[in-house]
Amino acid sequence: MLPLLHHLDTLLQHYGYGIVTLLVLMESMGLPVPAETCIITASLYCLKTHHLAIQGVALAAIAGAIIGDNLGYLIGRHFGLPLLQKHGRKVGLTPERLVLGQYLFRHHGSAIVFLGRFVSVLRVFVALLAGACNMHWKRFMLFNALGGTCWAGGYAMGTYLLGRKISEVSGPTGIAIGVLTLIGLLGSGLFLRKNEKHLTQLALAEEKKLASPQQSTISAA
Repeated sequence: MLPLLHHLDTLLQHYGYGIVTLLVLMESMGLPVPAETCIITASLYCLKTHHLAIQGVALAAIAGAIIGDNLGYLIGRHFGLPLLQKHGRKVGLTPERLVLGQYLFRHHGSAIVFLGRFVSVLRVFVALLAGACNMHWKRFMLFNALGGTCWAGGYAMGTYLLGRKISEVSGPTGIAIGVLTLIGLLGSGLFLRKNEKHLTQLALAEEKKLASPQQSTISAA
C-alpha cells in the first residue's frame, strides 16, 4: 500500500475521481485501504493543481463509501460470522475487535453504522458486522448513507477549505494554525485508541456473562 500512496498524485492525474471512489469503496467493504488518506490527498491535490474539482472528489468519496458499505453488508449477511472469525485476523479484525463490534451493535443499534464512519478501526468492518448481525437492510442503508455523506464529504470539503485558509495566511499565524491542527489530530487519535481499549474490555466482560448461563445449562444436562 505504501507504493500506492507514494504514487497517489500520479494516480489522481491519470484516473481522477475514479481512484478516489475505488479506494474508499475497497475500505468500506472491509479491506484495509487508507481511504481517509486518499480523500485528504485528493482534496489537497484539487487545491494545488485545480485539475479536479473538490465537489467531484467529495461526490466520488461519498459514492465509494455508500456502495462499498452495501457490498460489505451483503458479504457479512451471506457469509456471516464464521467468515469473519476464520479470516478476520488477516485484515486486522482480531477476535477482540469482533466481540467489540457485536457488543456495539447489541447496545447502540443502527447508530454505530453512522458513528463508526468516524472511527478508523470500526470503519473498515462496520458493514461486514452489520450484515453478520442481521441488521435490517433499510435501516442500515439510511444510516450508511448519512454516515458516508458526512464522513467522506466532510473530510473532502474540510481539508480543502482548511488548506486554502492556511495557504492564504502567512507568517506565525499560518504556522500556529498548522500546529493546532496537528495537535487536534493527534489528540483525536489518542482519544479513539483509549476508548477502543475500554469498550473492548466491556464487550469481553459481557461476552463472559452471556456465555455463563449456556455453560450452566450444559453442566446441568
